[in-house]
Amino acid sequence: MDTTLDRRSVMAAALAMLAMPKLALAQDWPAKPLKLVVPQPPGGGFDFVGRLLGERLSRALGQPVIVDNRSGSGTVVGTDFVAKAPADGYTLLVGSVSNLALNMGLYKNLPYDSLRDFEPLGLAVAYSYTLMARKDLPQGTLKDVVAFAKANPKKLNYASAGNGSGQHVIAAALWQQAGVELTHVPYRGAQAAYQDLLGGRVDLFFDLSPTARPQVVAGNAKALAVSGASRLPTQPDVPTIGETGVAKLELESWFGLFAPAKTPPAVLERLRAELAKVIAMPEVMDSFVKAGGKPLALSQSDTHALVRKDVERWSRTVRELGIQPE
Repeated sequence: MDTTLDRRSVMAAALAMLAMPKLALAQDWPAKPLKLVVPQPPGGGFDFVGRLLGERLSRALGQPVIVDNRSGSGTVVGTDFVAKAPADGYTLLVGSVSNLALNMGLYKNLPYDSLRDFEPLGLAVAYSYTLMARKDLPQGTLKDVVAFAKANPKKLNYASAGNGSGQHVIAAALWQQAGVELTHVPYRGAQAAYQDLLGGRVDLFFDLSPTARPQVVAGNAKALAVSGASRLPTQPDVPTIGETGVAKLELESWFGLFAPAKTPPAVLERLRAELAKVIAMPEVMDSFVKAGGKPLALSQSDTHALVRKDVERWSRTVRELGIQPE
């Protein structure tokens, strides 16, 4: 009797039994609604991307994808909620440079690690920021704003969606490079900042282009500059920061979906495949372009590389700027 063959047969059977739960999981998942956590209140860039992707991902998976606006401590509360959620594919995160890269430099004791605790599913779009001024601000260009700020330190103020938010970091980096001092007015989310910008109670506000553009088009605020490497097709008359000669500064914020790091490979594979189809939909790409975004179509390896590069780059920038949480 060939005992070696018997041992091999037993081992093969055991491995097959171990694989059965994974196969069953791949076939049965998803068996209930998914939760897509947006770590900021409704109305901002996170929310825009989350709802656009979530609605179509729901159709693809055959289960509701419920958007959960879970804000607090900037974007920390919602992001940490997903980091500590069961790694079963039913709780996902809208991730961006803001909550995954900037927070790593902002908080000394951040309760999650962006590279260790999350697995990228796919990046959908990158947006520049638009610097807006209240519509009755006497200064009509970024160069005028900087000249006034140099002569009148801290007299002008600027809003943000909270300490360490993308809106805060891009503005702080700009003012530092330009050699001027402005007063920072942090809010709990972009929507609250808009209320005071449109009401004339704050002077300036950097926000992501998709949510900034409607206010500019409506005449509720005026656009002074965009933070990307080139002008936006939807705002061709608005110069880049570099074009103004005030500073050499570029920042684009990507957005995508992330799962807890230990999510089963079979579930990750299904999520990645369905999300890639959603991102490639002409209607989705068109929505991003119309909002001033640059649709992304990256491989899994390129996605991991970009996330790692920006986490390391922007967390370092935040530390160098000396930005502290509220």
